[in-house]
Amino acid sequence: MAGVRAPEPERPYGYVGPAELYATVRPDSEGRVVRSAADLGAWLAECSPAERAEPFTYVVGTDGWLRLAARRSEHVACAGGRDVLAAGEMLFEPGAGCGTAVEISNQSTGYCPDLDSWTAVARALDRAGVGHPCGFTHAVVFRRCEGCGERAIVREDDFVCVFCGGNLPEQWNLAP
Repeated sequence: MAGVRAPEPERPYGYVGPAELYATVRPDSEGRVVRSAADLGAWLAECSPAERAEPFTYVVGTDGWLRLAARRSEHVACAGGRDVLAAGEMLFEPGAGCGTAVEISNQSTGYCPDLDSWTAVARALDRAGVGHPCGFTHAVVFRRCEGCGERAIVREDDFVCVFCGGNLPEQWNLAP
């Protein structure tokens, strides 16, 4: 059809965090795959009330499925050491059986996903039948400083490296 564009392909993000964390990933460390709201409800029911009260670590694998792990888990472990389409933290409605994500971020210093990773998050949640907001509730802008090589977070649209004072690029540049 004229005028109808196919959705943009989702970009995979490779791990860009510390090598010593990547070295700790075990083959069985992958997060819990959520294929349906029932999967989510069953997993939340297994979590303690304290765990359910705080955000979980999540990734969206290159297969498009959402994976969850306890908040203090590393994203690279949740992903089983593989590339992802998105990574961050996700909080669900209070209660064991609720199937709605109420807070979602792209906060992952191991993968540093760009804001366009929201598409993969929304698609994974829709695919599983899990309700969600219309975008990141806490969006983080990551860049690598081309001067000193550090991973940096852009705050308040100030594209200046906090480590060396150099200018940060406007475009995402954290590919491994």
